[in-house]
Amino acid sequence: MGREGAAIGELPMGERKAGFARTSSRKKSKVAALRRAWRAHWRAGLRIAVEFLGLFCAALVVMIFALGQLASRFSGDSLVSNLLPFAGAMLALSVFIGVLLWLWVRARSWLRTKLSLLPAATAIGLAAAAVWAATRPGFYEEVSNLQTMIGGTVEAERQAIAHQVFAAYRRANLGDVEKILERARVYEPTVHEAAAAFRVDPEVLIGVGATESSFAPRSSKDGGQGLFQITNIPASAEKTVIRQLGIKQLDPWNQRHNAYLGAATLRLYLDQMGDDLFLGLLAYNIGPQNGGLKAVMTQYGAKDFVTIQPYLKNLPRDYPIRVLSAALAYRVWRTEGKLPRYEEGSNAKRIQLLGVPGLENRRLPVLVKAAG
Repeated sequence: MGREGAAIGELPMGERKAGFARTSSRKKSKVAALRRAWRAHWRAGLRIAVEFLGLFCAALVVMIFALGQLASRFSGDSLVSNLLPFAGAMLALSVFIGVLLWLWVRARSWLRTKLSLLPAATAIGLAAAAVWAATRPGFYEEVSNLQTMIGGTVEAERQAIAHQVFAAYRRANLGDVEKILERARVYEPTVHEAAAAFRVDPEVLIGVGATESSFAPRSSKDGGQGLFQITNIPASAEKTVIRQLGIKQLDPWNQRHNAYLGAATLRLYLDQMGDDLFLGLLAYNIGPQNGGLKAVMTQYGAKDFVTIQPYLKNLPRDYPIRVLSAALAYRVWRTEGKLPRYEEGSNAKRIQLLGVPGLENRRLPVLVKAAG
């Protein structure tokens, strides 16, 4: 027993109780003080975290915009005219960001004298302004410039395909396309279900159906039947669909069977082409005869969209563009309730902001959608 306990034990009962009460009170006071200190530290840490996230968000948007501007201004391969000015501008941008951080540190001290929450609130305000700026079309253009600079040939291929799709949409008879999309309404849930089952883009699968049958199921001269008009069914795709649906035999006139078969076949060719959408659609259209597109690419040593182009003279090279144009029309139709003319007013920019289904996965989807 400690000295205090021993001393208390020697006191009369009433005084001992009072001593125990005082000891208990002091312990409770210490616990309460520790709790208050912990809450204060927690609140301070939370304010700093919010402040940091707000500043980081604002700085990220500024950096993307600035780098997009620089990528557009100094694009090219000249050491004197492009590379050196770009490097100099990057250095100046780094200094500028450093000055802004120094100014923020100075301003933060002043803001805290007014209200402890003011630095965090100001940072949140800056982040909100940055997010709003990121939804403007001008920011989308800078993102595209930056993607082109960083993405190299891959991004150049994507943009080349995207603009072919936009041009195909521009040339299309939009009245006829709207009729096709109206007919697609009855098949839409089934197509989306099949797309989810085989991990393919539902808008692209709608585009395949629109291109193959115009969503008017029929028999064709080359042997195609139903919505997706597959003439040479890959054996592996057929087995997968039969197993997935739990049936004994496929019925091409059953819309669910046909949609599942179309999705399974597209997934098969996408896997063969390393998930390259253009090549996957091209392989889907060519089919498995004579080894299909994979055999053509192996024979000529072609590896991608660029290197296969010279060998597509006798192949349906426009098929992927027609599919993606129909998929784009479907997206525009669902978003706006109609198909606006591409060349009228600001429609071109607005449609480009929506993006081409299957091609926009390397964009900033939330910001781009918000801009639409």
